[in-house]
Amino acid sequence: MNDALLQTDLGNLPLLARGKVRDIYALGDDQLLFIATDRISAFDHVLATGIPDKGRILTQLSLFWFDFLKHDVPNHLVTANVADYPAPLQPYAAQLEGRSMIVRRAEMFPVECVARGYISGSGWKDYLATSAICGIPLPGGLTESHRLPQPIFTPAAKINTGGHDENISYSQVESAIGAKHADALRLLTLEIYDRASKHAASKGLILADTKFEFGLIDGEITLADEVLTPDSSRYWPAATYSPGGAQPSFDKQFVRDYLESIHWNKQAPAPALPEDVVLRTREKYLEAFRLITGRTSLTE
Repeated sequence: MNDALLQTDLGNLPLLARGKVRDIYALGDDQLLFIATDRISAFDHVLATGIPDKGRILTQLSLFWFDFLKHDVPNHLVTANVADYPAPLQPYAAQLEGRSMIVRRAEMFPVECVARGYISGSGWKDYLATSAICGIPLPGGLTESHRLPQPIFTPAAKINTGGHDENISYSQVESAIGAKHADALRLLTLEIYDRASKHAASKGLILADTKFEFGLIDGEITLADEVLTPDSSRYWPAATYSPGGAQPSFDKQFVRDYLESIHWNKQAPAPALPEDVVLRTREKYLEAFRLITGRTSLTE
């Protein structure tokens, strides 16, 4: 039986957004409640089947990284301890435990701050087409998953009607948020990527790329949303790294492979997943959690 949590219901609490994974509720004027469900998406569609514990894994990983990076950048976390939540939330403690956090509202920058140390995904497609990523020229002869000479800042933004993240140039970031903030976000993104990459390497992982979201709280640039999870980052096992093609990763790989194998047309409604794909995907997320945090249980 799949006991994944696909949708939350908190009574009269105002629901602000229901994304591909997170349900976001308003808590007064200056705080939000983030809940990571067990929904999983692929090819821009939320699938009919969830991955049990995925939301808890994502939340616990974000909490780990918020703490790990707290001396590098402030974050929006208020608390993830359900016992400290306001009284109106206590009847829903079972839904909230381990997969939720109360955060401060931020004035979010309309930019996905992406750092890449390796060439993969949309970056690989850009390179094949233009020998550059986000307008940054790269050496010739690179292969898929090749390590870049140095990490690069390759921003993205939701700029089309489908809501997809589209790679944009640095000059577009400057136009959108101003040169001062653009420079600060670029430096901060690369600094955090460097710190996180070194930690990942110490655990036998390659952090190929990742994306951050930042906002302003009281005028200060603040790290927000989720951080360095398998949903926002590409982790590869270092022991089997072999450039020249796609690498095994700690994310939705089994889901994507299954959907390709059944020749789904990538149109709604999205299909359900067989139990073996669900279990293997759950184990991949758990493996990433164990390696990165050093913890064996989500409730430690």
